[in-house]
Amino acid sequence: MTGKLGWGILGTGAIAKAFAQGVTHSKTGTLVAVGSRSEESANKFADQFNVPNRHASYQSLLDDPKVEAVYIALPHPMHAEWAIKGAEAKKHLLVEKPIGLNHAEAMAIVEAARENDVFLMEAFMYRCHPQTHKLVELIRDKAIGDVRVIQATFSFHWPIPFNDTSRLTNNALGGGGILDVGCYPVSMSRLIAGVATGKDFAEPIEFKAVGELGPSGVDHYAIASAKFPGGIVGQLATGVQANQDNSLRIYGSEGWIHVPQPWVPARDGGTVTITLHKRGEKAPTHINVETSQQIYGIEADTVAANLDKRQAPSPAMSWNDTLGNMKALDMWRAQIGLQYEAEKMDAVIPTVSRKPLAHKSGAKMKYGKIAGVEKQVARLVMGVDNQTTLAHASVMFDDYFERGGNTFDTAYIYGGGLQEKLLGRWIKNRNVRGEVNVICKGAHSPACNPKDLTAQLIQSLERMQLDHADIYMMHRDNLEIPVGEFIDVLNEHKKAGRINAFGGSNWTVDRVAEANQYAKSKGLTGFSVVSNNFSLARMVDPVWGGCIAASDAESRAWLKEHQIALLAWSSQARGFFLPGKAKPEDRSDAELSRCWYSEDNFQRLARVNELAEKKNVLPINIALAYVLSQPFPTFPLIGPRTLYELHTSLPALDVELTDGEMKWLNLEE
Repeated sequence: MTGKLGWGILGTGAIAKAFAQGVTHSKTGTLVAVGSRSEESANKFADQFNVPNRHASYQSLLDDPKVEAVYIALPHPMHAEWAIKGAEAKKHLLVEKPIGLNHAEAMAIVEAARENDVFLMEAFMYRCHPQTHKLVELIRDKAIGDVRVIQATFSFHWPIPFNDTSRLTNNALGGGGILDVGCYPVSMSRLIAGVATGKDFAEPIEFKAVGELGPSGVDHYAIASAKFPGGIVGQLATGVQANQDNSLRIYGSEGWIHVPQPWVPARDGGTVTITLHKRGEKAPTHINVETSQQIYGIEADTVAANLDKRQAPSPAMSWNDTLGNMKALDMWRAQIGLQYEAEKMDAVIPTVSRKPLAHKSGAKMKYGKIAGVEKQVARLVMGVDNQTTLAHASVMFDDYFERGGNTFDTAYIYGGGLQEKLLGRWIKNRNVRGEVNVICKGAHSPACNPKDLTAQLIQSLERMQLDHADIYMMHRDNLEIPVGEFIDVLNEHKKAGRINAFGGSNWTVDRVAEANQYAKSKGLTGFSVVSNNFSLARMVDPVWGGCIAASDAESRAWLKEHQIALLAWSSQARGFFLPGKAKPEDRSDAELSRCWYSEDNFQRLARVNELAEKKNVLPINIALAYVLSQPFPTFPLIGPRTLYELHTSLPALDVELTDGEMKWLNLEE
């Protein structure tokens, strides 16, 4: 960076004014523009802070070439939209806390910054202040021994009568204490617990909370208990209608630390004090931290100093730190029953960017055909089995669709029906039924019989608010029932228009062959698709009871001969090929080690790593490309829980493997 960094501010409220004052006292920045919803507001703000460029719309500010970095100081529900648009405008981003309403929005913002190669930081100014750096130093040096208890509170009593027009109590504006100031104690406890255990931050392994909800459904005050690795526990408190002691106390095996001003230390510069109480010492030690800089100016300088890295180092908020913080805030809200109206199952949730949903230009999804399915089928199928909320599902499904994805796989048993409801609601919200394929599974053991198959199919369609599934899969087989009975009932549903194509999940190829032979003899439709486990790693032990793999040579030969489509589940061996994930000596992941650990699989892993380095892709891309490159139609099911997991899977579509590489990877030569 040459010269001073040109800042633009979106918003003209109190926090925008605080940051504007900070930029004027920064060493590296200058305020060049302000954007508001009205010309009057922009002009008033600009006059107060001597800002040369004033914009009567947020987009106009993003279009301003003089603006290099944008501070987003808008109401909580607007952060994600304008952060994403800011990233797309190639502006560096400082986004006021909380970065979004929930973890899902935070993911979308982080991925927008990553994809557009811009700086991004969540604006916890206290994390940039020298006091926090000193606190980290004390904890790292074990000034109080091993950390055991963290007590952190940020709470106040709003002095005017509450009503829904105040952003602090307005449900539509993401009101309540947890998001507004509770994010501070959460971020501090995660920081201290992390540093105490040798990391930049830590995530709670247990989280319990209670709180009081006001008439609008947002929290007036709430208290939480968190347990972190290393036996560290945190007591967290927040509120917008309860004055509390807004300080930080950290208790360790050899003493304790008191920080009277943890959240806004010396706003305009000056001295703040950390008090250290050592066990066995009569008098505490007062550690003074002095700075001449204004706190928001320090924050602006932190941004400018780390533009090339695209994120600031700890204790400032890194991307993963922000994502973990939002996940913890989601937990806190869930514990007290706080769900914003915009997050509820019947909400008409727009895209995070507020743009109409459409395929992105240059989307590289590849497609194939499955007999009986009218539309093309995306070669990578989105698993609908782990989304927890409509907000999470919407962000994940939107992104998959934008990148050309059009096929979704779900099941009657997933989440007790939650996943089917989420998928159906998303399809309705986006009005994309004619553009997507829906794979529905049912008749899982012990309900694997024609009667339950029918009842579950009808209920699944009701949950998804659909009149038919593009593909129906029997989730299990039942060898006690003649295969013809299943073929008969499936053809009845096909004739009734409830399903188009159908097949079996966790069926042996012999049983599939028997089913299709019966169908042919009766002039009926047979299976056109199978969904068994298939990955480069051999499934040593079934992930679940009744699971069947099709990775063996006999099954592969049969699929090649008959060219029946394979929907391959656990196509990436549930993370076995992730860098550093699988180690022979590490049995901490019980399922991974039980299902995939074997000498031959570790040999495959070594070869995957070698080929990935040669082709300059991730190891998981090589493993997934192996599934995609079979001599029969394959459609790997992927189950990304985050946008990053989705984005790192997609490059596998462009990896080309020779026959020799395929055999070498599978230890066949």
